[in-house]
Amino acid sequence: MTTSTHPLFAEALAELGLDLTVRSFPEGTRTAADAAAAIGCELSQIVKSLVFAADGVPVLVLMDGASRVDVEAVRRELGAGKVTRADAALVRETTGYAIGGVPPFGHRTRTRVLADRSLLAHEEIWAAAGTPTTVFPMAPDALIAYAGATLADVREQAGKQADTPADAQASEG
Repeated sequence: MTTSTHPLFAEALAELGLDLTVRSFPEGTRTAADAAAAIGCELSQIVKSLVFAADGVPVLVLMDGASRVDVEAVRRELGAGKVTRADAALVRETTGYAIGGVPPFGHRTRTRVLADRSLLAHEEIWAAAGTPTTVFPMAPDALIAYAGATLADVREQAGKQADTPADAQASEG
């Protein structure tokens, strides 16, 4: 483990008895594309840890870096009335980390976690280690277990009709 690990994440690793190889990339790994380029892996091997609010309650969604979250599928999975993307303040308050560095576990507050099944497509996936410049590799099933996640199908499907023309353009990118 490197010394550049976020203190909250380092504490979580110690509590879990994990000795991970945390890699640091000074140029940053803030986006999934940045991380994949820095690591030299497929975009779908990057884990995005995204915070949403389901009826005002934070929930973490773990998604592969090549896909987008289907908010309606998250709403159905949780039985929520409304699901929205959390703002930066809620992300930091809930997890203890800034957007771009949120790891899949080791958060300030215990929240419900959904992991998209697409993460299981690889032998190894990479996730943020608490900062926008640090990442770690792990087997998907282990990462999902440490995150306490429930497997779900919450990935936006190709050909899904978007709610608005702007959404349709964004989902094609």
